[in-house]
Amino acid sequence: MSSSAERHERHWLVGVVARVLIAFAVLAVITHTLVRPFVIPSASMEPTLMTGDRVFAQVVGVDGEQLERGDVVVFGHGDTWEAARLDDPNPVTDALRYVGDVLGTGPSHTAHTVKRVIGLPGETVTCCDDEGRVLVDGKPIAEPYVKNDLAFGGCDERVSQRCFPEITVPDGSYLVLGDNRANSSDSVAGCRGQVEGDCATVRFVRADQVVGTLGWRWWPLPPGGAERS
Repeated sequence: MSSSAERHERHWLVGVVARVLIAFAVLAVITHTLVRPFVIPSASMEPTLMTGDRVFAQVVGVDGEQLERGDVVVFGHGDTWEAARLDDPNPVTDALRYVGDVLGTGPSHTAHTVKRVIGLPGETVTCCDDEGRVLVDGKPIAEPYVKNDLAFGGCDERVSQRCFPEITVPDGSYLVLGDNRANSSDSVAGCRGQVEGDCATVRFVRADQVVGTLGWRWWPLPPGGAERS
């Protein structure tokens, strides 16, 4: 092979590598500052979001400390909501997770969960009134997005799993529930006996855990708002 041909081949390889690195850098900037893709992993938000839906979470302009009730949020955590990251004993898959950390998509050291914000910092949330509605600071809230709730027969003697006592949301945190209340591992899942613990171990989402708010479902077609009800 002539020297000119070798130089041409090296130039071609350098060009390909440079383009790949630029593409990865652009992807990382987009997913960490603008929007990030997610796949809905469970039925906890049905029928608003179905299992397997592909959605974009809005990252830009989302301040975790200024969320509003009704926002559908994606938040990151480890093996539990309190843990900061996932640990992987396999060095190969652990290395791939570092790549996902940088790119903002694919396997990473962070698990992500999607839920709806119900209780804001400092508010008191309880369920339920005589009509089975969730109360915030003593007032019932409208929840047209809840299509599959737990059976309700009153809360005086806790005859329904829908019931939970007054819970005050700490500063800098949120109480979140799934739209599919009958099948949602959410903030009050311990009250319903769906996870280990009880109402003394309510799980809150910290503001710094929030990655973004869901705004657009791009699959399945036709695309549309991710907060459909």
